[in-house]
Amino acid sequence: MTNAPTDSAESYDYIVVGAGSAGCVLANRLSADPKNRVLVLEAGGRDNWIWFHIPVGYLFAIGNPRADWCFKTQAEAGLNGRALNYPRGKTIGGSSAINAMIYMRGQAADYDHWRQLGLAGWGWDDVLPVFKRHEDHYLGAAEFHGGGGEWRVEAPRLTWKLLDTVRVAAQQAGIAAIPDFNTGTNEGSSYFQVNQKRGLRWSAARGFLKPVLSRPNLRLETGCHTERVLIEDGRAAGVVYRQNGVTRVARARGEVILAAGAIGSPHLLKLSGIGPGEELARHGIAVAHARPGVGANLQDHLQLRMIYKVSGVPTLNEQYHSLFGRAKMGLDFALFQRGPLTMAPSQLGIFTRSRAGVEHADLEFHVQPLSLGKFGEPLHKFPAFTMSVCNLRPTSRGEVRLASADSAAAPLIQPNYLSTEEDRRVAADSLRVGRRIVAQPALAPFAPDEFLPGKGIDDSEEALARAAGDIGTTIFHPVGTAKMGLASDPLAVVDARLRVFGIRGLRVADASVMPTIVSGNTNSPTIMIAEKAAGMILEDGRG
Repeated sequence: MTNAPTDSAESYDYIVVGAGSAGCVLANRLSADPKNRVLVLEAGGRDNWIWFHIPVGYLFAIGNPRADWCFKTQAEAGLNGRALNYPRGKTIGGSSAINAMIYMRGQAADYDHWRQLGLAGWGWDDVLPVFKRHEDHYLGAAEFHGGGGEWRVEAPRLTWKLLDTVRVAAQQAGIAAIPDFNTGTNEGSSYFQVNQKRGLRWSAARGFLKPVLSRPNLRLETGCHTERVLIEDGRAAGVVYRQNGVTRVARARGEVILAAGAIGSPHLLKLSGIGPGEELARHGIAVAHARPGVGANLQDHLQLRMIYKVSGVPTLNEQYHSLFGRAKMGLDFALFQRGPLTMAPSQLGIFTRSRAGVEHADLEFHVQPLSLGKFGEPLHKFPAFTMSVCNLRPTSRGEVRLASADSAAAPLIQPNYLSTEEDRRVAADSLRVGRRIVAQPALAPFAPDEFLPGKGIDDSEEALARAAGDIGTTIFHPVGTAKMGLASDPLAVVDARLRVFGIRGLRVADASVMPTIVSGNTNSPTIMIAEKAAGMILEDGRG
């Protein structure tokens, strides 16, 4: 039982719910004008834990309730009845504090498709300048990159002979080596550029939020669980939140902006009475505005982790299980900020097409010189590498539903992976493509031996699709649950300016607004969305 709300008598121009990747950008931009009073509410804590900053710390952060909300999906029919852990960052910086640090925008065609859906201002030519505005690329400003911004992008700080050889094998399989994934087309192979600075993770909190916390007009409160948006006369008038067991109210003169992510934002909308009327009524929540698309349209990239045992070439597995190897890793990092402790979870990327006739690359491989059963477990004791492959544009759609009207109860997450025939076909094709790359002459000296999904599984579509259900897991890219769209779209939740239909003074600005998932990693596109949102909010505030 919660305490009755206590009106704090605090009033702000803007209230931002969530200090994750999007919320950090919004906090920075909205408070740049000292006339704007900005409150940012974060349910997690500060990022004062070493594993938030050492890149390999994701191994310790994911699944740890200090850093991760530790959500789980419902049992998935497409995954042969399995439920998945569903990590989401629980600190300032949000998932950018525990993610793979990969700087990726997706493809120009992704954003041009948004524009073709009627979303003016969201085409590639519109968003590229927004990406560049906050970028600090290690090569400096150029045609496709920005310099001097808050979002640091660097090259990886170590190389592996095995990954170099996989890249050669990809070339032998007809996949070209390219220098940069972020020019509008990402087809080919390259090393991922990463959000790091001098060997440390560069989260959205480090880049956008912490440098401006001294602004007197910006207030960050952590450990604040937002329970609902206050809606009065069809307008978002503020929020009700709980901190240290006390329920408080903060009021907004201007706008409330939800930046709680693709799980948190639709959950909060529903708790506030905005969502499918029948679902809200079932939980005894008064309907402020019936919007059936809230929580619908969930999209994610399902990764299929192919693992190959090798011999005659170093992998991280051996180093991890050696006392000398661990000591060397520690010294390399402590003295030079290099070596395996600076590694992103994946180093080499390969983008290609699942079969002939596909217009744009629809597969992404994340290649790693290591293998493990799952996050939180030790690396395997045998030398091996992993090639995780995902379908970049899945047609399966899931949903986020209320478990109860209690805001502290985790929502029900149902991604519906592999629920369409097309997605099952692409899954089978993607495993065939991975096998084709590994079978190239370049890798033959290392005698790759398929451990997962297993060389005993034949190449038929039925066998491979079933294997995909056995080994598939999230690659942590949920989007789309409060989608942008036209007013005529029954599943749209926000318009092209990210304003929630039917409620004045309320916007959503995070990955949940993507109408369709981008063809790549989703963190930097989320930051772009927040940057663009902040500009629109300030423009509208000026009248």
